[in-house]
Amino acid sequence: MIFTSKPKQIRVMFTPFRDGLQSSFGGKVRLKDILPAMQASTEAGIRHFEFGGGARYQAPYMYVGEDPFWCQDEMRKAVGPDVDLQILTRSVSGVTLTTQPLKALKLQAKLMKKHGTTWDRNFDYMNDVDNLVRTGQPIIDAGMHHQVCVALMGLPFESGKVHTPDFYIGIVKKLLDSGLHFDSVCMKDASGTTDPRTCYETAKGIKRILPPEVVLWQHTHDTASMAVSCYLAGIDGGVDGIDLSVRPLASGTVQPDVRSMAHALKGTGYYLEIDASKMNEIENLLTKGLEEYEFNPVTTSADARVIGFPMPGGAIGPNVHMMAEAGILDKYNEVLAEFPVVVKAGGAWTSVTPGSQQFWLQAFNNVLLGRWKKIEAGYGRAVLGYFGRPPLPPDPEVVKVAAEQLGLEPFEGNPLDAAMDTLAEAEKALNERSLAATEENVFLVASAIVPGKDMALNGGLRLLQGKAKIVLPLKKTKEESKEPEPAAVAPAAPAGPALTEPVTTTCIVEENGSKRTFRITVEPPAISDCPTTSPTTAAAPAEAGDSQGVPVFSPFKGKAELVELKVSVGDVVKEGQVIAAVEALKAKHDVRAPVGGKVVSIDAAIGADVTAEQPILTIGR
Repeated sequence: MIFTSKPKQIRVMFTPFRDGLQSSFGGKVRLKDILPAMQASTEAGIRHFEFGGGARYQAPYMYVGEDPFWCQDEMRKAVGPDVDLQILTRSVSGVTLTTQPLKALKLQAKLMKKHGTTWDRNFDYMNDVDNLVRTGQPIIDAGMHHQVCVALMGLPFESGKVHTPDFYIGIVKKLLDSGLHFDSVCMKDASGTTDPRTCYETAKGIKRILPPEVVLWQHTHDTASMAVSCYLAGIDGGVDGIDLSVRPLASGTVQPDVRSMAHALKGTGYYLEIDASKMNEIENLLTKGLEEYEFNPVTTSADARVIGFPMPGGAIGPNVHMMAEAGILDKYNEVLAEFPVVVKAGGAWTSVTPGSQQFWLQAFNNVLLGRWKKIEAGYGRAVLGYFGRPPLPPDPEVVKVAAEQLGLEPFEGNPLDAAMDTLAEAEKALNERSLAATEENVFLVASAIVPGKDMALNGGLRLLQGKAKIVLPLKKTKEESKEPEPAAVAPAAPAGPALTEPVTTTCIVEENGSKRTFRITVEPPAISDCPTTSPTTAAAPAEAGDSQGVPVFSPFKGKAELVELKVSVGDVVKEGQVIAAVEALKAKHDVRAPVGGKVVSIDAAIGADVTAEQPILTIGR
């Protein structure tokens, strides 16, 4: 049983305002709904918060219509100047989902510091020490507390080579040998799947080799109902600080509630630095602020199955939501069953962003299309080496298929050198749209760039142009929940005779008491091949082969975003040709022509949500 005769205070980082929001809602929460609770937390004596990075950098501008830097500034004002505010960064990806050049990571560190950040927790999902060294230096240079991570995960298959205490301790040894400065080390388990014994042995081994001034931290999730036991094991092994939250943004896929942990430590000689009795007021303010939001049972409930599909809390809920939106939730269990296959074949990197999404999307593709029939771009680039070195060598056959499908050679160099120059692309896009190219604006656009995706859909540009896509997980109103009544059909107006030659008539216009008479000649309509539907209006569904043509739909029953059109009106296409692409589950999916013929109309605009009932375009026979 954990016990110390010499009382020890355990430090706490309070996570409801970043990880709590991400794990519960994918970060899609308005700032005004959480700020009162954050201010009350400061008044309750809490001095260390997680407030940005991860999805709470991306979600504000992608789905809430709020500038993440403005959010950070407002949170800093709410807590005052003396509180530590921490962000989460993803090594070579920074706060994005793809690799960035080093100059972008330097700008990121500068801006994060400028907008209130004091601590930066930096992890590499590959546990690639070279990546951690290269991406840690900008954090140090910016003057922030540098917390380097060892990424933990319970493997969904048997292996004694990786994700063991010796493996994790070896990473810290390499970091110490590199000469990199770091102020603390975090044992970070994003999926909550590491067992308590591994937590204990890892903490004990790391603590033994760390300089005494370097703090050892632990982070986990309660998805498998093991978080408190893992924290107890880590504390027994020498952990100095842990991450905790508070209801309604605690437990389930989030961190344990402060009150649960305080209770578990009773009589052990260990105690938390924050007062558990102050949690009720914070909980009440959060409950009130989030009363309009729909909590997904998937994120609020524990799920022991996560041990077999180690996914972060912040990814499970959004993925389930996206599957439901796309109308394919019936495939959920099949995707989970495929998880061990893609983890082992990829090289057993940890399932923390972006690695978790790479695993998930490849498992999804394998289920939907057949195993390895379509390599997801992120997963493919990862097995080819463009994100760093995975813990185990990837399956050679999968590497070969990925290279063929993506048209890329395996890469053994520095991932930062292979990254596209996102800052230059962002500045160009801003200038083309006459938008101010401030450092913040450039970074907002750069961090939203997805290779191959139309810049018109860039989340940063959308925000700056006042066109942000608002997607909040709010409860449906009574009116929204009602089944729509059949629309009344107005009787058709009697058809007049068709014009075959010009007709001249008069028109009287009355304005401010005076009348004016105009002589008007109406010409008959010209015969044209132009489409009769506008690009943003869906054409009426037509049966295959009828005179109106064959409508082409998204391959998903539910909603998907139209992200690419490869044809124009008048183009002749072949059956099976890729003519468009939609985005579902954060991945691009091809739309193929069901028949050959001429494109007679484009029925949806880029960026529009389309379904299996709303045509993207129509092909004439």
